Amino acid sequence: LSSIAGAGWVHVFSTTTISAVVAVIGIVLRMFSKKQRRKHIGDILLGFAVLMFGMSTMSTSVSPLRESKVFVDLFTSFSNPIIGILAGFAFSAVLQSASAAVGILQALSLTGAVTFAEAYPLILGIAVGASFPVLLSSMGARVEGRRTAWAYLVIEVVAVILCAAIYYVLAAFIDFPFRNSVMNTVNIAALNTIFRFVSALLLIPFNRLIEKLMKTVIRETEEEQNLNKAFSRLDDRFLAHPSVALEQSRLTVCDMAHKARSNLTQALSLVDFYSDEGYEEVQRIEELVDLYEDKLGTYLIKINTHELDTAQNESAAKYLHTLSDFERMSDHANNIAELAKEIHEKKIVFSEEANHEIGVLISALGELMNMTIEAFISDNVGLAYRVEPLEDCIDAICDVMKLNHVDRLKSGRCSINVGFVFNDLITNIERVADHCSNIAVAMIEIKDDAYETHGYMLDLKEQRTHNYDRYYAEYSQKYAL
Repeated sequence: LSSIAGAGWVHVFSTTTISAVVAVIGIVLRMFSKKQRRKHIGDILLGFAVLMFGMSTMSTSVSPLRESKVFVDLFTSFSNPIIGILAGFAFSAVLQSASAAVGILQALSLTGAVTFAEAYPLILGIAVGASFPVLLSSMGARVEGRRTAWAYLVIEVVAVILCAAIYYVLAAFIDFPFRNSVMNTVNIAALNTIFRFVSALLLIPFNRLIEKLMKTVIRETEEEQNLNKAFSRLDDRFLAHPSVALEQSRLTVCDMAHKARSNLTQALSLVDFYSDEGYEEVQRIEELVDLYEDKLGTYLIKINTHELDTAQNESAAKYLHTLSDFERMSDHANNIAELAKEIHEKKIVFSEEANHEIGVLISALGELMNMTIEAFISDNVGLAYRVEPLEDCIDAICDVMKLNHVDRLKSGRCSINVGFVFNDLITNIERVADHCSNIAVAMIEIKDDAYETHGYMLDLKEQRTHNYDRYYAEYSQKYAL
């Protein structure tokens, strides 16, 4: 405070002083405030102070450059529009931030070597370079992401061409007095803002044209077309007709079920035949299944806000109850793929007995998945009654496998590290079977207008209804270890 008082009122409002005051306030709020909102404000103030400190430090560091002939000659060369734009593009692309590039240009302007003639093409190039990190982030994205990224580049390039053409054509006939004027930080900020504003005004009439261009140049893959077709079914215009909206939902849920099964099949195949391509495919489909759950969940809630009859209520309830199970099945597929990758990378080898048990378990799960999804898609309650006996059979297989694994550990035929992967694999398969059971139970109980899982299980297992014993004996014999 004494230094501030001695410096005079002119320096009290300098950037350095203001940054220091803001930093102190930010520190106090961050460290001593109990409310989360004030802590966030403290973070913002600290960020601002760090930014201003960095700008100040950079300005001090580059100040000796004003005496460098090489530096002055370098900046003079930027007055050539093509060289200046290319330099600005490279500068912004390397930094991957247009704001940072403009900030550094502002710091360099304090040397007095930056005139309007050099700053203008650099600002144009920085605008194009800002699209580089967006293009990088779009790699592997879906078609909408790729189109958005390339549209960003096209918009910036067109804006730069238009703004450069307007200025340099006029400059050929008019001697602008500000051409060789020295720029300061405020001038550069104003120039960048004006350029952005003018670019937006010039390109607003071409929005539709750019959109059509992106759709023509960047086409959807067959899978993306199918995905968009699936989601286009969930149109809000159908909500006025619940029967139509529910049919559209049914078709989309069936697509989701097929993808969940496909993902599990792919993941299980990786256990014996691992490939990086297969692993990436599992992750990609898992993201799609998550997207299905989000879109369908939102749409079905909208349907439930309308008046539905008994059959429509049953359908909506069935879809809502089973969405999370299909999504969790795909999550477990992702977990199984992770375990397959670990088995491959660590070169884990199971014993012959363990391999046989895993093969039997995977075969049983394959039949359970196919049965569950077929029952759901065809709304076959009779087939759904066969799910629980097979699910219980899988639980029994898992219990036997765990006991056998303990015996192998005791006899030294298996190591603890191998055992961790073995148990995790069994657990994930068991969880998938549980979700298959949940889907079948939802179908049965909702059909009976009484969604009560616990009551159904008691009836099925204690009273042995719906041919439970016959089905269980059949599967126990078929998948005996």
